[in-house]
Amino acid sequence: MSTPSAPFTELVNLASRLLGAGVVGTNEDTFADAENLLVAKPAEFRAHTFGHKGQIMDGWESRRRRGACAEQPHPTDEDHDWAIVRLGAAGVIRGVVVDTAHFTGNYPETGSVQGASIPGHPSPAEVEAAEWTDLVPRTALRGNTAHEFAVDNETRFTHVRLNIWPDGGVARLRVHGEVRPDPRELDGLSFDLAAQEYGGVAEAASDRYFSSPHNLNAPGRATVMGEGWETRRRRDKANDWVQIALAGGGEVLAAEVDTTHFVANAPGWADLVGYDAGAGGDPSADPDGWFELLPRTRLQPDTRHRFRLNADRPATHVRINVYPDGGLARLRLTGRLTEAGRAALALRWFNALPAAEADAALAEAGLTAAEATALTAARPLADAAATTAAVAALQPTDGPDGEHTSRRRAAIWRLLGI
Repeated sequence: MSTPSAPFTELVNLASRLLGAGVVGTNEDTFADAENLLVAKPAEFRAHTFGHKGQIMDGWESRRRRGACAEQPHPTDEDHDWAIVRLGAAGVIRGVVVDTAHFTGNYPETGSVQGASIPGHPSPAEVEAAEWTDLVPRTALRGNTAHEFAVDNETRFTHVRLNIWPDGGVARLRVHGEVRPDPRELDGLSFDLAAQEYGGVAEAASDRYFSSPHNLNAPGRATVMGEGWETRRRRDKANDWVQIALAGGGEVLAAEVDTTHFVANAPGWADLVGYDAGAGGDPSADPDGWFELLPRTRLQPDTRHRFRLNADRPATHVRINVYPDGGLARLRLTGRLTEAGRAALALRWFNALPAAEADAALAEAGLTAAEATALTAARPLADAAATTAAVAALQPTDGPDGEHTSRRRAAIWRLLGI
């Protein structure tokens, strides 16, 4: 009997190559390239398949470590190998999977995972020199096993580092979590509000028998039918659906409903409905709160359908209903954040920043260094009211207090939209 996966494995893989993840450094991968850690498909093994460096392994494998001399032939307890991965999307990590599939006589004895937040586009040397935080402490590993480790840390990370002692092979590394985009990069833009890279999540679905609803808002185009979302055949009079939490509350201006590769199993029709949870509503418990974005519309097989939508109401969630069943390759929802949506997204981002980055962002927006440090220390900020109260509690440093209040409010508005 197989062991059920941890709940965090249903979250987005932040280390996905599709999102833009990459290996930026490793100290050793003589036997097998560290880039294999990020391959999307499960690791494979073909016995007695040898290259000029030995058995070809579908994973990352370092050479066997040796000691310093004949009198000390064994590596020390601290000798280890490592690989650093730039996440495809920065976010809060909820769990990692360290998979030693097919490594049986050559797996590491122990391993650990660390995280770092490095703004901008750092060089490999700058990444190596970063301050690293333990996410998974050094722990024993087994061969041919997918090790699932939950992570309890609310910080936004951009990179992870996999350490193995003393050497050996790991087939795959998955880093599951919640995307926390920098709101300053989205200001004034229309973008795909449903996209994983900006924090959109397929959070519920009626059916995932053949493939995952997370494929609907994955990056890029589906290259085969299996990279979309497909349901089993219905034998009742109901319909199938997927509910997506958008990156933030926004005006959904247009949709692309893509049935590419679905020829004999495309839905016959689809509609789109929206829900605004900005006032604290719950879309799963409020069936009357949904409103129409696109009426039930006929679909064609193997076709990218584009629709302009009725955007007179903001939405935080969108549900696509397909009739009666079938499969979709992708769903794109082009729109722009509302002021409230941008503020909520920005607050989630700000609360997750490392303290030094939060201080820098506040100072760049217009607070003094002392004010920035004080406001960062007041996190987490629950909402606009809590943020306003924290700003009001800052002590004046110079000039009339009214000037302080006005300047601070302007700075917080520039950064958080609050």
